[in-house]
Amino acid sequence: MRVLIALGGNAMTSDDGRARPGDQIAAVAAAMEPVADLVAAGYDVVLTHGNGPQVGNLLVKNELAASVVPPVPLDWCGAQTQGTIGFIVVNALERALAARGVRRRVAAVVTRTLVDAADPGFARPTKPIGRYLPHDEATALIDHGETWEDRGPRGWRRVVASPEPLDVLDAPAAAALLAAGFVVVANGGGGIPVVREPDGAIRGVEAVIDKDLGAALLGRALGAEALVIATDVDGAVLGFGTPEARPLDTVDVATLRGYAAEGHFASGSMGPKVEAACRFVEQGGRRAVITSLARIADAVRADAGGAGTTVLPADITREVAGHA
Repeated sequence: MRVLIALGGNAMTSDDGRARPGDQIAAVAAAMEPVADLVAAGYDVVLTHGNGPQVGNLLVKNELAASVVPPVPLDWCGAQTQGTIGFIVVNALERALAARGVRRRVAAVVTRTLVDAADPGFARPTKPIGRYLPHDEATALIDHGETWEDRGPRGWRRVVASPEPLDVLDAPAAAALLAAGFVVVANGGGGIPVVREPDGAIRGVEAVIDKDLGAALLGRALGAEALVIATDVDGAVLGFGTPEARPLDTVDVATLRGYAAEGHFASGSMGPKVEAACRFVEQGGRRAVITSLARIADAVRADAGGAGTTVLPADITREVAGHA
């Protein structure tokens, strides 16, 4: 079975959120242990990852150096973090596989994701990124063409577009590597955001793509049967933060979308993961699982539920219930 595992960007940092090089290398090494177990068991694994903390570090460098050198644009930040995280993941997974006596090659693909140049997000950017800064420090970045908003007592914060991902342009390269027997790392951070010019040329744009929505798109492009979204909690919860809170185990797409419409999942955290899981299953995926990093191996091996929130097509969910 081909499975796409989407690792959260915070999985690449230490438990206290630090993202020093040593912290990231150690965190990735730990994350690759269950992945190596799955590869050793015969699963065809594709990896993707978040890059929020890593891009955040680059943005701080932009801010500190803005009066000396031009800031690096967001598409460059995405490409740089894909390369860096991919390099760390490849090294860690190859080492973990070798320890299990498994001879599999691993490769990372710098991956572009197509968005619409007319996406409303470009006209009205709303996605906040980076640190809060005082006005005088934000001005240097505004002078370089960035959009910043006054957020009151906390200061000014940058806002960017977060357009809908339409197509993973480099999925064919990932597919070719999979066919050649590689374990592939691709589409980190949702992909490098690009648009297509009227003459067909591709150019990068200042935007961020949701990592989980990008993962759902990549999974279907590569024919993955399962999508596992690894995060820092065990799964989705109804009534989160209330006395009536209860975890979701196995659920069909229509029911889960109903819960989302009722406002159970925050737009900045669980909401995109729920949406990505629904899209993946609706577009032909066999199942999607939202779970913690420590439970990804169990999530892949479980046929129906038992490790986090498992999202199934309605007909399969009814079959599972009938055998319960």
